[in-house]
Amino acid sequence: MPTISQRGEQMPSSPIRKLVPYAEAARKKGVQVYHLNIGQPDIETPAAALDAVRHFDFKILEYSHSAGNESYRQKLTQYYSRFDISLDPSQIMITTGGSEAILFGMMGCLDPGDEIIIPEPFYANCSGFAAEAGVILRPVNSHIEDGFALPPMEAFEAQVTKRTRAVLICNPNNPTGYLYSRQELETLKQICLKYDLFLFSDEAYREFCYTGTHFSALSLTEMEDHVVLMDTISKRYSACGGRIGAFITRNRAVLNATMKFAQARLSPPSFAQILGEAAVDLPVDYFDGVKTEYLARRDLLVKEMNAIPGVFCPNPGGAFYAMARLPVPDAEAFCQWLLEEFSHEGHTVMLAPGNGFYATPGLGKNEVRLAYVLNRDALKKAITCLKIALDRYPDTAIKKG
Repeated sequence: MPTISQRGEQMPSSPIRKLVPYAEAARKKGVQVYHLNIGQPDIETPAAALDAVRHFDFKILEYSHSAGNESYRQKLTQYYSRFDISLDPSQIMITTGGSEAILFGMMGCLDPGDEIIIPEPFYANCSGFAAEAGVILRPVNSHIEDGFALPPMEAFEAQVTKRTRAVLICNPNNPTGYLYSRQELETLKQICLKYDLFLFSDEAYREFCYTGTHFSALSLTEMEDHVVLMDTISKRYSACGGRIGAFITRNRAVLNATMKFAQARLSPPSFAQILGEAAVDLPVDYFDGVKTEYLARRDLLVKEMNAIPGVFCPNPGGAFYAMARLPVPDAEAFCQWLLEEFSHEGHTVMLAPGNGFYATPGLGKNEVRLAYVLNRDALKKAITCLKIALDRYPDTAIKKG
């Protein structure tokens, strides 16, 4: 019998989606599952953007340029100029989601065996992208006690080896919601200049900042050849299924190398490029209402979670995620139990186990990520379920104390 590849063996399962079979089984039993495990907003995709797709006049659905439609890239320069970021359309490559942008960064800037330093917990799929690219993630641990603030420069330097090629951050962060300050970005600048590293910055949640102002890595001075930005319309416009992202850098050599990967997959999705281009023209105040809603959801979730005995949930500064420490010895086992054995008034809740967002074995074992992407009524019911579940769970530490 032929065997699968080592790459296939080593490719990690998504902690966000690995429990899906249990959720499907729960639904078949008639249990309503509140999904706090995945960043799929219930905010409606802007009607004007959807209408642009519906009414676009074409007779052939053609390939676009491998870098994406020039009209869309031109429109994106206008979008970034709102944040005082000056770009040329040639410095922007449209990708199949932000995921492909991250993978392109790894493939275009690193060789197999090279290393990326990354604060953990981190976006879980980065482990999968690293496995695909044959690169190694070197984690620097951040801590729930201080809200997952950027670790000190010394912690990063301790991970630098002769194979280190990049630092990767997500700002605001997925899964923690932490918003990195300008001062913290300046610290990363020092590290990257000192050791001649790339700075990969995933800024998918730029619009959703609650306790400060977003500062883009592209705004750092002296870093023109070091910064690679990864972006997406998925969360910005609640268009996750569009699979449209962006890979942005002022480093011409990186763009030229990455273009070869873009050409190999021919072109990014056409319909969603039309949607993304139209979305740039949304009214300036579009995000005001969306941000206000997410802020209310965040405040509700953090307040209700911290009111549960034994739970600690730091207040996230951005995005729409929060990490919480639960009074259970194994959060993954608890999350599976929620779907297999628990229901309250016909409801249960699905969470993402925290250990999947860490590279260091043993960390995050009693943590979960919660995505506050449901309306406040559903969010309140989901947290009520969680509170009752923790009270009933046989291995809840509070009962033993």
